[in-house]
Amino acid sequence: MKTLKWPVVILYTGLFLVTLTMIVPILNLLALSLTAPENAHKMTGLSLFPKGFSLVNYEILLSNPLIVKSLFNSLLITAAGTLLNLLLTALSAYVLTRKRLIGRRLFMVLLIVIMVFEPGLIPEYLVVKDLGLLDSYFSLILYKAINVYYLFIMMRFFEDVPESILEAARMDGAGHLNIFFRIMLPLSKPALATLGLFYAVFHWNEFFRASIYLTDPGKWPLQLVLRQFVVERDNASLVGVQTLLEYKSVASLDFASLQAGTIIIAIVPLLIMYPFILKFYAKGALEGGVKD
Repeated sequence: MKTLKWPVVILYTGLFLVTLTMIVPILNLLALSLTAPENAHKMTGLSLFPKGFSLVNYEILLSNPLIVKSLFNSLLITAAGTLLNLLLTALSAYVLTRKRLIGRRLFMVLLIVIMVFEPGLIPEYLVVKDLGLLDSYFSLILYKAINVYYLFIMMRFFEDVPESILEAARMDGAGHLNIFFRIMLPLSKPALATLGLFYAVFHWNEFFRASIYLTDPGKWPLQLVLRQFVVERDNASLVGVQTLLEYKSVASLDFASLQAGTIIIAIVPLLIMYPFILKFYAKGALEGGVKD
């Protein structure tokens, strides 16, 4: 019979309590969004179950064209931006890890300078304006197409690939593109999954630059709409003027429940994505590779 190790028990207990601080608020928002509007006032900050199950909040939210359109915008920006990020980051990492690259040390110094001294918002805005990207999805998709810190992570990963694998590919007549797409990328699935998750969360949560570069509400991402509803209390836009006119009893609507439903809609796509990404974490980078 195994004896309990108190340091392990304390560690797991601490992790469990920390996890509760993250899960309980989400469950509370979910319960509030599923609560019938007339019972919403009975909910407290620690309520984990709805009081009178109702989907009316989601029916109202998903009937609002602004929310549906913003959700599509967020999915488009996140998917396109993440794919571009991963492609450019992986390509740059492959090039910079080639020992025969001329000026490799200079490039590394420039990357460090870029990482430490980021441009200000005004120069960035002027560049976006001069490129004609204002009020365009590309102003968000192209922003930070390569994160220098993530680039260094990918470079470190590529450097761990045994040179014997690459030499064998070259002897078979493989060029750089074949090596990159057929060897480096398949061996880099854990790194790509990790960085892809980081990039996707960054794009999904972006609202500050969207508020600066996008003036057409039809192009707003969900986070910008969420900010307008939750922070600025724009309830008319949250529910929709037409819904307010058609709803049986406007007074019975609970806007806190509607805002909670909007937050849940904003975080559900990320929660769905996590299980598909996490399965790559435990896999070895060189599983099935050359054995010494």
